[in-house]
Amino acid sequence: MSTSSTAAAPTGGITKEHRKVILASSLGTVFEWYDFYLYGSLAAVIAVHFFSSLAPGPAFIMALLTFAAGFAVRPFGAIVFGRLGDMIGRKYTFLVTIVIMGVSTFLVGVLPTYATIGIAAPIILVVLRCLQGLALGGEYGGAATYVAEHAPHGKRGLYTSFIQTTATVGLFLSLLVILGCRMILGNEAFAEWGWRIPFLISFVLLLISVWIRMQLNESPLFKKMKEEGTHSKAPITESFGNWSNGKIVLLALLGATAGQAVVWYAGQFYALFFMTQTLKVDPITANLFIAAALAIATGGFVFFGWLSDKVGRKPIIMVGCLLAALTYFPLFKGLAHFANPALAAAAKANPAVVVADPKDCSFQFVPGELKSHVKFSNSCDIVKNLLNGRSVSYSNEAAPAGTLASVRIGETVIQSVSLSGLSPEDAKAAQDKLSADVTAAIDAAGYPAKADNAQMNKPMVLLILTILVLYVTMVYGPIAAWLVELFPTRIRYTSMSLPYHIGNGWFGGFLPTTAFALVLLTGNIYAGLWYPIVVAVMTFVIGTLFLKETKDVDITK
Repeated sequence: MSTSSTAAAPTGGITKEHRKVILASSLGTVFEWYDFYLYGSLAAVIAVHFFSSLAPGPAFIMALLTFAAGFAVRPFGAIVFGRLGDMIGRKYTFLVTIVIMGVSTFLVGVLPTYATIGIAAPIILVVLRCLQGLALGGEYGGAATYVAEHAPHGKRGLYTSFIQTTATVGLFLSLLVILGCRMILGNEAFAEWGWRIPFLISFVLLLISVWIRMQLNESPLFKKMKEEGTHSKAPITESFGNWSNGKIVLLALLGATAGQAVVWYAGQFYALFFMTQTLKVDPITANLFIAAALAIATGGFVFFGWLSDKVGRKPIIMVGCLLAALTYFPLFKGLAHFANPALAAAAKANPAVVVADPKDCSFQFVPGELKSHVKFSNSCDIVKNLLNGRSVSYSNEAAPAGTLASVRIGETVIQSVSLSGLSPEDAKAAQDKLSADVTAAIDAAGYPAKADNAQMNKPMVLLILTILVLYVTMVYGPIAAWLVELFPTRIRYTSMSLPYHIGNGWFGGFLPTTAFALVLLTGNIYAGLWYPIVVAVMTFVIGTLFLKETKDVDITK
């Protein structure tokens, strides 16, 4: 960790050169996040076109897993490009990353679907997502390090907070482009072919981003090291090969970025998926709400970055993690109550209970299901799949061994069927009858097929989403400055990139998939919240006990 002495760097106001550095770095990163988040925003559409051989539930989770694949490889991108950034320079490294990102995104826009080229379509899609993840793994550390190394002492939190806005602004931009295309083309045309347009637009953004990045000069601290010959010749070994620095990397992951990541993804992406997939809110309406919340709360990134220069990085991030952990359940339950009041009322008045032999029930998303493309055949799985498809939250009650499963919705009890041993015709007839009976019971109990915008309490929905985004700004606004200050200049790019991208790529990137898997496993639509809550609490404890405040360190050493 860098020393705690006060730097002698100038503390004057922002200069024209500083504005150029912040603007150029931030705009380029905005475009890169735009590319990255297009896929996440269009996961439901992607599922239809590239995983059409699966049932809707597994297809959506496969789309989320493909989205998560980009996050999975981000730490590897951090190592590869972090090493290059510490050896050859910050500027040229993130020129390479933006080209890889832009080209990969454009190719998604022209990629044939499963209906055209079969299994090759999802395979190529995964490859392109991995290339995006590798590029993003090298992007963030470069931009944050570059801006921080230009910032005067006492203003690193403020300066780097503009980089922190880029992920949210990129998401905001992707939502606006998607909304514009939906409104111009209509939902049907957009779902059929118009979804490609936002990906194709990324090529124009790529050209703009490359031009912007070409205007930048190298970081003054790196340039000075290069001239003196003191830059690292083996940044990976220096970063992770000795315990003194490796310990800080581990603590930065568990005590800072892991909690920051789950709060970030829960407050923006999971909130969006929860509204569209669970609460059945119209995608345009849900995107408008998220976009409005982002517009209202995005200034919080700069505010909390500025505040962290005054009170420190650590207390703001720790408080954000704690607030999220304490309030997620009431906030998401409030979101359900105000966004789809009929669903919340039906769940309270007529709760659903699945009574089944536990051995007859399997996880709704299993490898065998994917490989064989066979539909559920056990009586428990069949009825749970029907309930999941209508976002009916249910509890589980054990039945004697060998008993056919049944579902109780309010006072109505319906016995499920087993398809094992039935001919295809008989199996279809049995499943169609069960589906009709369960659907009729769900409808009679008041469970809506989709959210009714007329019944929605729009101000309260917007307020809850804005609170969720404000939590995001608390944990994310100061994190770049904190990470930069934890590590010495010669290995800063490499050292800070890995914990950031493991935290955000793995802990955060897998949040939507993990959360929805927990929902499918338990039947409780709120069960997925346990994942971000547990991780946020872990970060609060470890960060509070073991990580030091860094706002006054000298990063020139």
